[in-house]
Amino acid sequence: MDCLKLRIVEITVCCVVAACGWTTAYGSGFGIFTQSASALGQADAVVAHADGPSAIFFNPALISNLTETNLEVGTTLIFPHREYKDSAGVVNHTKDSVFYPSSFYLTHAFNDRISAGLGVFNPFGLGTDWGTEWQGRYLATKSEVQSYNINPVVAVRITPFLSVAAGLDIVLLDSTLESKIPTLAGDISQKFKGDGNGIGYNVGIFLNAGHGVTLGASYRSEVKIDIDGNVNFIVPLPALSGLFPSANAKTSLTLPQQVFAGVAYQVTDSLVLETGMRWEDWSSFRELRITFDQPVAGAFSASAPRDWHSTFAVNAGGTYRVNDVFSLMAGYLYGWNPVPDSTFEPAIPDADSHLFCLGGKARFDRITVGLGYAYQLQRGRTKTTNLYGSVANGSFEADLHLLAISLGYRF
Repeated sequence: MDCLKLRIVEITVCCVVAACGWTTAYGSGFGIFTQSASALGQADAVVAHADGPSAIFFNPALISNLTETNLEVGTTLIFPHREYKDSAGVVNHTKDSVFYPSSFYLTHAFNDRISAGLGVFNPFGLGTDWGTEWQGRYLATKSEVQSYNINPVVAVRITPFLSVAAGLDIVLLDSTLESKIPTLAGDISQKFKGDGNGIGYNVGIFLNAGHGVTLGASYRSEVKIDIDGNVNFIVPLPALSGLFPSANAKTSLTLPQQVFAGVAYQVTDSLVLETGMRWEDWSSFRELRITFDQPVAGAFSASAPRDWHSTFAVNAGGTYRVNDVFSLMAGYLYGWNPVPDSTFEPAIPDADSHLFCLGGKARFDRITVGLGYAYQLQRGRTKTTNLYGSVANGSFEADLHLLAISLGYRF
């Protein structure tokens, strides 16, 4: 019975860990960077040149280069495919799903020096569904996470060549996670639901260095999310109900600080190229500790190490204006992942990845329509016995298709 109690506590921790997110579109860890169709078409190489109101996310100082009032709404359809193969060659796939992180951006230029904006977007989340019978069901079956960032910003043009900006990040997070617990009487179904919020800030800078060269950088602070939720169980035998009561659970998660930087070059009046990088400090995700308001398997609290580390992504992209109406985009990004082998598991099975991007934009007077497509290929990764035991040992493969559309209007 003591071994069973320990196992239940471990699985409960894994369930809540999964509630904090799942690897997603070309973000390390569980970040989301599909913030506009045009930016996706350039592999997010849009930190050093203005590309529209979505600059609120990538570098808010760039909104100083936008005139009048600009509105942009968009969404990205994400089609993930993930495969697991165990040592015996048995293969499992995640169930077919479509996710659609969306965004809303609004900017207004009060005069030549001061601009303001508001962004509402999904900075972290998405999900996965392995089904209830696969070999790793005791670590994760179904994971769904949604987060929202309400991000007001103000930008100031200090000189004709230099702009700065600052804003608030108001982050809301909601999660639902399901997994199984093994017993001699059969599997117990476990479901965790939780939500929380936190506040951070972001800043940006833009410099026109002359001769067609521009530089940009932005920073988003850590955001601590206090998560309140509950854990519920469906047991195969009534006699186990006392050991598995529904319980309130509390934990916290610190979302990482992020740095974006880029340098752009106006090659001709029609062609702009940019290269840059993104740094994320996932070392903030060192451990997850949860507490219960009553004993679950005899324990009031539990903890699990994550030991994630900081990571980088590098990208390059460009946009070519064919004429006064149409523009074409292309880009490439390579990202490293923050998850060490010691804590790699199927709830957040992240891996290094390639991203290949194409896009287009059409301007019709005050209306802008953008389309973007990307293919993400994650490098294969193998789980061996680690801090989460031997469950789900085997190889993991994944790829994603992304299709984005944005609609803009200039008032």
